[in-house]
Amino acid sequence: MKVSSVSLLFVLLEVSACSSVTEGTSQVIAVSTNPSGADCALMRQGMVIGRVNPTPGQVKIDKTKHDINVECTKGGFEKASFFNESDVAGMTFGNLIVGGLIGWAIDSATGADNKYTGSVHLEMKPSTAQQPPTPVPPAQDGKTQTAPMS
Repeated sequence: MKVSSVSLLFVLLEVSACSSVTEGTSQVIAVSTNPSGADCALMRQGMVIGRVNPTPGQVKIDKTKHDINVECTKGGFEKASFFNESDVAGMTFGNLIVGGLIGWAIDSATGADNKYTGSVHLEMKPSTAQQPPTPVPPAQDGKTQTAPMS
């Protein structure tokens, strides 16, 4: 009788971790920028956990309950960022119904009950600090000409 109870518990633990099996504990995040060629760091809790350099590209990260900030830099452009919020994976709710608290606890401990936005695209704006001044064409009559104030 003791062996069957242990076997049943083992089967329940294996079957109940639905998200761990179907969604895994890691995820690929694709990062692209316009223009391409940026250096993008994926940061979680102040630490770099992955990098795409140059864009476009992708990086595999471990899933957790903590959010990720994607920060991209490129010469001549302002820094662009994206807040990638950790969300609940779809199988988590089914896991609670089928596996109960044991399945949820396993998925939560492994990060399998979390997910992130899988594709991130950032539009990078030209840096106004590094743009050369607009040249003023010479006046037709040889007199000094001033550029309009912007």
